[in-house]
Amino acid sequence: MLEVKNLSFSIQESRSNLEIINDISFTLPEGELLVITGPNGGGKSTLARLIMGIAQPTGGRILFDGTDLTDLSVTERARLGIGYAFQQPPRFKGLTVRKLLSLAHGATLPEDECCQYLTNVGLCSKDYLNREVDNSLSGGEVKRIEIASILARSPKLAIFDEPEAGIDLWSFSMLVDTFRRMHAAGERSLIIISHQERLISLADKIMVVDHGIVRAYGSRDEIYPSLMGQFSCGYNTKGEAI
Repeated sequence: MLEVKNLSFSIQESRSNLEIINDISFTLPEGELLVITGPNGGGKSTLARLIMGIAQPTGGRILFDGTDLTDLSVTERARLGIGYAFQQPPRFKGLTVRKLLSLAHGATLPEDECCQYLTNVGLCSKDYLNREVDNSLSGGEVKRIEIASILARSPKLAIFDEPEAGIDLWSFSMLVDTFRRMHAAGERSLIIISHQERLISLADKIMVVDHGIVRAYGSRDEIYPSLMGQFSCGYNTKGEAI
């Protein structure tokens, strides 16, 4: 279980402290899906980076399965079972999809297992297994490959920062189906940062963060109706999620 206690994060700006995250507390039980939503610039991604250890809090504590993570590095948190998917996944020229999945798993994966992970995110494995994770792949392809790498690693807690960002409508639909299956399996806890109503509707719990403060927090049935129509659920003229 994840426990976030009075978490704060501030930066020095113009001789004063700017509070980015202000006294946030919540718990995420094993197997639950939490969606964090709210206006752009409200602190959602910062909160995710603090949990992963990419940034260090200026106050509060983070505990995972009873272990205090607050002063641990990204690597140490990863070893304890936390995974993180970036809003814009990195690309690696010279690194094949098969090698990436094996690195994520921590050992060389047989071809059939690699294929299954790709199939689970809606990719034809034979078309991608030996391709490089470089600029020849679309945003939606890289996003789904990153999720496949999370599945290959099988963390206890997986954090996804705006997985809908920059992908087309078809890829987004595949992502929704993937997250639905991941949650139904009950094998890991999930945190998804999103504005998209279709992703928000998958949540067990919803947290609304604005100006670094929790504005609302509760079950999907309690929070979801009040969010309908507040955030983007459409696509731009290029078919990208907005």
